[in-house]
Amino acid sequence: DVDATMLSCLAFSCPSLETLEITMADKAINNMTGEELSRLVSEKHSLSILKIGGCSNLGFLNLSSSSLNVLWLSDLCSLSESVISCPNMSELSLCFTQQSTECTDLVSLMDGLGRSCPNLRNLHISSIQLSNEAVSALEGANLRGLCMLSLILGSKMTDAAVASIVRSCASLALLDLSGSSISDSGVGMICKAFPHTLSRLLLALCPNITTCGIQAATAQLPLLQLMDCGMSLRSNLQNEKQGAYFGEINGRIRLCPKLPTLKKQPMRQKLIIKHDNLKKLSLWGCSAIDALYVKCPELIDLNLNTCTNLHPERLLLQCPNLKNVHAFGCQDMLIGAIKNQKLINRKNLMKQCVSTGV
Repeated sequence: DVDATMLSCLAFSCPSLETLEITMADKAINNMTGEELSRLVSEKHSLSILKIGGCSNLGFLNLSSSSLNVLWLSDLCSLSESVISCPNMSELSLCFTQQSTECTDLVSLMDGLGRSCPNLRNLHISSIQLSNEAVSALEGANLRGLCMLSLILGSKMTDAAVASIVRSCASLALLDLSGSSISDSGVGMICKAFPHTLSRLLLALCPNITTCGIQAATAQLPLLQLMDCGMSLRSNLQNEKQGAYFGEINGRIRLCPKLPTLKKQPMRQKLIIKHDNLKKLSLWGCSAIDALYVKCPELIDLNLNTCTNLHPERLLLQCPNLKNVHAFGCQDMLIGAIKNQKLINRKNLMKQCVSTGV
């Protein structure tokens, strides 16, 4: 368990502390308060990286540091005040609980970031309170240097939020709006704004996106290397389980323990993906797809978990470098078709190497 005594011991034992990471075990409790966290940050003048889980008892955030560069706080809940004054901070990740009582004022939080953290490059916020108003406040913060922006599980975010992002960010390399309510129009705005910089686009759990939007993104974003549309094309509203999908600023796999309410998409959809640089494609839970054609010479990882209606005879993979295909919950015949096509792709690649003398 984490409490004031532990923090005091850490502060005393490590006078030149630079990095502190606290990860909570299943039954452990973090009793750290906002006042204790503020004291730790203000007293440790060499602290540059701080990552703490289980922050449900903070109550408020009032952090001030000229040395802090990376801050990750998870399990936040109903903060009465959110002030982060760290002029040299480059990466901020705030994950709030998904409880219905969560009521943190994200508009004020976003609005203050531009003045108090002007050098932010990576921003990740996970909250059911994310809305168009909160993203609009981010626009006013004038964080033009952002390279990675992840705003997830905000079902109240629509294409208006995308418009604010486009106006406020000049050169995003990663954009994650998973769990939002943006539509194909929003995807079009993203494509027009970041064709020369965006390499990772994550739009999982976005029920208003269709195959048209996904195909437009892969056609108009030439630098794209990672695309995640998991659970966005979903036909069955019952018996869906949590899924793992690519992304997050830390590069690890993320789990969605609680899925937002999604609408039912039309059945028998056909998806065509053609891209020269795409390396990872995730379509987990896209049960509305019954036909899939993927022509991506650089693709390494393809996630088709629980694509339950994808027909084996309507699957075509032209991906000679494909190494990993995830097909948990798919038909046995589909798994066989995947194995056969991987074998064919490998043989074709070997023939090309022989013919070119490689």
